[in-house]
Amino acid sequence: MSASQEHDIVIVGAGTAGCYAAATAADAGLDVIILERKTAAEAGHIACGDALKGADKFPEAIPKSQLDSAFTNTGVDHGRFEIPQEETVLEIPVPGELAVIDRLEYGNRLIEGAERAGTTFQYNTVVQDVVQNDSGTVVGVKATNDNHVIEYNADIVIDGAGALSILQDKADFSNTTFDTNVSYSQFCSAYREIVEVEEPVEWDDALVFKPTERAAGYLWYFPRTETTINAGLGFQMSEEPMNLVDDLARDLRKRSEFNNATVKDKLGASLPTRRPYDSAVAPGFIAAGDAAGHVNPTTGGGIAGAAFAGMYAGQQAVTAISEGDVSEASLWEYNERVMGDFGTRFAGLDVYNVLSTAIDVDDLMGLLASLPGEKLAEALYSGTTSFSPLLILKTIKNSYGHWGQILNFYRTKNLADDLMGQYERYPSRPEALDSWKSARDDVMDQIYDVTGADVKY
Repeated sequence: MSASQEHDIVIVGAGTAGCYAAATAADAGLDVIILERKTAAEAGHIACGDALKGADKFPEAIPKSQLDSAFTNTGVDHGRFEIPQEETVLEIPVPGELAVIDRLEYGNRLIEGAERAGTTFQYNTVVQDVVQNDSGTVVGVKATNDNHVIEYNADIVIDGAGALSILQDKADFSNTTFDTNVSYSQFCSAYREIVEVEEPVEWDDALVFKPTERAAGYLWYFPRTETTINAGLGFQMSEEPMNLVDDLARDLRKRSEFNNATVKDKLGASLPTRRPYDSAVAPGFIAAGDAAGHVNPTTGGGIAGAAFAGMYAGQQAVTAISEGDVSEASLWEYNERVMGDFGTRFAGLDVYNVLSTAIDVDDLMGLLASLPGEKLAEALYSGTTSFSPLLILKTIKNSYGHWGQILNFYRTKNLADDLMGQYERYPSRPEALDSWKSARDDVMDQIYDVTGADVKY
C-alpha cells in the first residue's frame, strides 16, 4: 500500500541542521515536516564529541535559552594537547565560548524547539528514494513507515540526513552544480563512550586531545562534568582502519583516572573531515550540516555550523517558495551565506587535515610540540595564523631537529591563506562556479605538491 502527503518543505533528519531549518521555515508560516528514521525516544540520541565552540551563539529560531539544560559544563576554557612522543602537554587557548553538552538532552530540546515553531515530525520513517520531475527538479522523497510506502511531496527538500546521505546517492545531480565530488575517504570514522569515573578529573576545565599511534587520528576526553567524560577517537577513512573500540579501551586502561570507571553509553558515526561542498543546492534541494560537509575538518566540530546552515537553508527555502522559484539560481544565496560565514574558514582548515595525512606521526607530534600554543590554536580554529620575525626565531631555537617540518608548515600555512582568499571570492551566480573551481583547484595542486599528500578531491 502506498500513499502521499503534500507539504511546503520536507526535511530529512532531526539533527541540528534539520531542526533549525524546520524551526526557521515553520516560524515563517510554512507547512514543514521532518522525517526521522529513529523513534521519538531515540531521535535526539546522536554520536557526538559533545564539545561546542561558539556556545554563546545560536540562531533565534531555537534560541540558546531553550537549550540551556543541555549545557553541563560551561567551565571549559582551553584545550589540553597531550603529546606522549615528546613527553609534552600543550595548554592551548581556544578563542570564543566553549562548553560541553549532554547530546541527548540537546537533541531533545532541539526537537521541542522545532515543534514549538510548528514543525510536524514523522518518526520511524526511513527515506529510500528521491522524487524528481521530468526537468530534474527534486519534488519529494519516498519513505517507509510501518511497512507503508509514503511519498512526501514538497516544493523544497532539505537534506539534514548526515554524512554520506542516502538522498545524494539517490538523486540525479548530473545537470546541476551540486557537489558530487564526494568520497568516503574524505570522511572520518569515529566512536565514543560516555564514561563515569569515581573521582573528579583534574582537567574538567579543558578539552583533552591526544594523538593516536599514527597520523590522521586522535583521541579526545571531553568532560561533561568533573566525573562524566565523553571519551572517543576517530581516524580518517583514507588511512588504514583502526579498531576503534579496542583502541579506545587500550588508552582508557593506561589512564589512572579511569580505574573502575563505568561505561554509560556507546555510539559510533561517520563525519565529514573535508571542505564544505562547493555547492549544496540543486533545483528543489538544499543540503545542510554534515550532509554538506559543514564541519571543522580538524576537530570534527559541527554543531555551530549546522545550526547556522540550517537557519540559512530555512530562510532561503522561505524566499524561494514565496517567489515561486526553486531553481539553483533562486537558492544560490544559501551557498554564498555559508561560505561567507564559516565555509571559507573550514576550507582553510582542511589544508591542515591534508597535511596530517602526509606526515609521519612522530614528525607531526614534534612539529606540534615546537609551535607556540596560541599559534597552534589559531591554525586549528581560524584556518590561518601569523608569525612575527621574533616569534619565528624563537620557534626555530626551540625546534632543533624539526626545522624541515616547521618550514613545511610555514609553506602550507601560506597556501592555506591563498586558498581562503579564493573562497572569499566565491561566485554570486551558478554560472561562475566552474571558473572559480578551476582557480581553487590550482591552489590545491600547490598544496598537494608542498605537503606530499595524496589528492583528496
